[in-house]
Amino acid sequence: MSEFSIATTTQLFNPTTGTWATEMMDKLGIPNHIFPEIVPPGTRLGTYEGIPVIAPACHDTGSAVAAMPTSSDNFAYISSGTWSLMGLEMPEPVINEASLAANVTNEGGVLGTYRLLKNISGLWILQQCRKIWLTEGQEYSYPQLVSLAEAAEPLTAVFNPNDPRFLPPGDHPQRIKEFCAETGQPVPADVGSIVRCVLESLAMTYRETLDTLRHLTGRSIDVVHIGGGGTQNQLLNQMTANATGLPVVTGPIEATVIGNALVQLIALGEIEDLRQARQIVAGMAELNHYEPKDTAVWQDKYGRYQQIIKSV
Repeated sequence: MSEFSIATTTQLFNPTTGTWATEMMDKLGIPNHIFPEIVPPGTRLGTYEGIPVIAPACHDTGSAVAAMPTSSDNFAYISSGTWSLMGLEMPEPVINEASLAANVTNEGGVLGTYRLLKNISGLWILQQCRKIWLTEGQEYSYPQLVSLAEAAEPLTAVFNPNDPRFLPPGDHPQRIKEFCAETGQPVPADVGSIVRCVLESLAMTYRETLDTLRHLTGRSIDVVHIGGGGTQNQLLNQMTANATGLPVVTGPIEATVIGNALVQLIALGEIEDLRQARQIVAGMAELNHYEPKDTAVWQDKYGRYQQIIKSV
């Protein structure tokens, strides 16, 4: 059997029929008889030594979104780590010319939902910067980098984290400097300024992505939920609230693990439904809340960010 959230990421799934895209497979010469039945998350597959075996959302982001502690249907999520996956939970896929142009994906979620999302180069850029500094004899912990960023001057320069130059490994501090120079911005000269530039640029990209998702769906958004290891970067969390103008709720850190368990508990009848599961997560002590600050300043800089990324 093939689990739904994984099947939808193969580009061989037909969201209209809910089955494999056999017509396309035939045209491409792909033998469709080798593809197993697609089952939804929460399906009981059997037992192992008397223990029920249940398919969760096998895609890690699918499980992570299941663990978002939301009390509203109008929420956006960010699965934050090396990469940032930002999107909306939808009852059906959004497939049209606009979604194609926006380069968003429709991936399977839990209990019949879809994840309309955008892939963003997340803390990968900061990780690459840290590696370069280490080769230069400067070893920084992530808390040290955040502390240096907090002391740096705010909103002096931004870049597009999704620019292809930031995808491969390499000298990201230099690439950031080159981007800023190319776009006529002040070039960050020290570690703190570079880290702040990375985090502010990510927050601006989250705002841009949120605007795209609103446009594609017509949905209003009340709150942004952030799960995953990136939730530990409190400065980025606050910047995300500032840039989007929305309250941000972070946690759980191990959202994928918790979402996996919740789906299985729903299947076993220990939890009634997804809403109750999320209420349980909402009671966890590790959650943190951030309210937007300096929104007028961030709004003004966001306009400049849009001009900059369009000019490159």
